[in-house]
Amino acid sequence: MSLREDLNVRIKESMLAKNKERTSALRLLLSEIKKVEVDQRITLDDSQIIAIVTKMVKQREESAAQYEAAGREELAQGEKFEISVLQEFLPAQMSEAEVDELIAKALSETGASGMKDMSKVMSFVKPLATGRTDMGSLSKKIKDALNK
Repeated sequence: MSLREDLNVRIKESMLAKNKERTSALRLLLSEIKKVEVDQRITLDDSQIIAIVTKMVKQREESAAQYEAAGREELAQGEKFEISVLQEFLPAQMSEAEVDELIAKALSETGASGMKDMSKVMSFVKPLATGRTDMGSLSKKIKDALNK
């Protein structure tokens, strides 16, 4: 079952359960997917949907942090709930050991020897890690490995 089909099933289940907050969060995701599809005139595949979900999770994490800094705990809780719903559509997160193993494999297979090979390593790692780990921290770890 594709992520799009899974999303539609979960929306229906949530509506039948009369869970308004969950239904709202799922509809937000569906509307973002449809927006991208209409704007770009394409049908998104699972990897593109994962990229959208990752982006939405990151936006909500930033919003929750800002709400907490401003003392608006009820708004931060709403954002955290949406994060929990969105994360259901992301693949299992990679452990630190898996990330380190992936970086080591990428370095050996691409023959990377310095910062000039950063793009080679990232192009090898990105399809395997998108949605499964924070790409910013992954990039930092790769830079550290290439600078050794």
